[in-house]
Amino acid sequence: MPSFSPAALWPILLLSLSNVFMTFAWYGHLKYKTSALWIAIVASWGIAFFEYCLAVPANRIGAEVYSAAQLKTMQEVITLIVFSGFSVFFLKESLTINHAIGFALIAAGAAFVFRG
Repeated sequence: MPSFSPAALWPILLLSLSNVFMTFAWYGHLKYKTSALWIAIVASWGIAFFEYCLAVPANRIGAEVYSAAQLKTMQEVITLIVFSGFSVFFLKESLTINHAIGFALIAAGAAFVFRG
């Protein structure tokens, strides 16, 4: 099994956590559509602050090991994984086979970014 440096693992963990915050910031208000839009905006900005507190260090640490393109690709794949769970468990929306195929194609494209 290959050994990974902390600089290779911390970005994955931090980006995963940051994506949880950002998903709630961007989509959490959809569960509360009767709230005023300005409240959704202020709440989303407040949540997004914590996302930045995780994403910026993730990219700074990750730049020791990954290229910027690899970090962005990693973030996008993590976003799809987090969003899928959020959509099903928080918003109670179903994911279809078309969603799965689309996400798989994006993941396949991401694999090319990491090829040496």
